Amino acid sequence: MTKVDRRIMKSQKAIKKALIELMSEKDFDQITIQDISDRADISRKTIYLHYTDKFDLLDKLIEENINNLRNVSETVNEMEWKPATQICFEYLEGHYPFFSTMLANKGAPYFRRRFLEYQIEAFGDELQKTQSRNNKVNEEVVVHFVASAYLGVVEWWLMNGMPFPPRVMADQVGSLFEAIYNQ
Repeated sequence: MTKVDRRIMKSQKAIKKALIELMSEKDFDQITIQDISDRADISRKTIYLHYTDKFDLLDKLIEENINNLRNVSETVNEMEWKPATQICFEYLEGHYPFFSTMLANKGAPYFRRRFLEYQIEAFGDELQKTQSRNNKVNEEVVVHFVASAYLGVVEWWLMNGMPFPPRVMADQVGSLFEAIYNQ
């Protein structure tokens, strides 16, 4: 990796960190490129070298984190529910500033929707993999129910400052997954 690549990565990291910090303080709509520039201690021009505007920055930040979560989920694909869920909660804990800010900020409803879409995709894949079928409940209803419930629990956990460690959350949520998917 060249020095230029490291400088680019360092600038992008500072820009993303600045946006997350600002979003923890005020709504996204109130944040300006100048605010981001000041917080990141870089020029506005540097931001525009990497992003077309603050919306592009937010979109790329969201997609990067959803993709990272997807990669984590793929590594636990063949694991039992509880250990797999623990790894996911540990990932969320390790990226607490991003996830808590995105779920709390009124200016980022797009993140909540993307996070839910990702969960629907992941739980749908899991339902097909386990071939768990409940003749009384439509598969699509089950997937949407589980994804929405999981998002609600994650949101509650993050918004309340992670009152339980990932291991406890994994045990609780993993038990619920087992009950739903192994009926």
